[in-house]
Amino acid sequence: MNKPTHLSCKDCVDRLGDFVDRELTAEEITAVEQHLEECFGCSREFRFEGAVLESIKVTLRRVQAPPSLLEKIRRSLDS
Repeated sequence: MNKPTHLSCKDCVDRLGDFVDRELTAEEITAVEQHLEECFGCSREFRFEGAVLESIKVTLRRVQAPPSLLEKIRRSLDS
């Protein structure tokens, strides 16, 4: 296995969204994880972004779609 590429802070932060979504290669994931272990600033940014995403998920779980929208979706899926 190749040694992970060392990432700059900019490169790491640029990849955080894809890292969270697991849309990176195995090598890129390893490089981001390594950078986050070594860099307090990027680690803090990662935790902040994670907290924002979790807050959005919690909020969306409380939002109820109107019955008319649900019915349109059901009809669309049936056809």
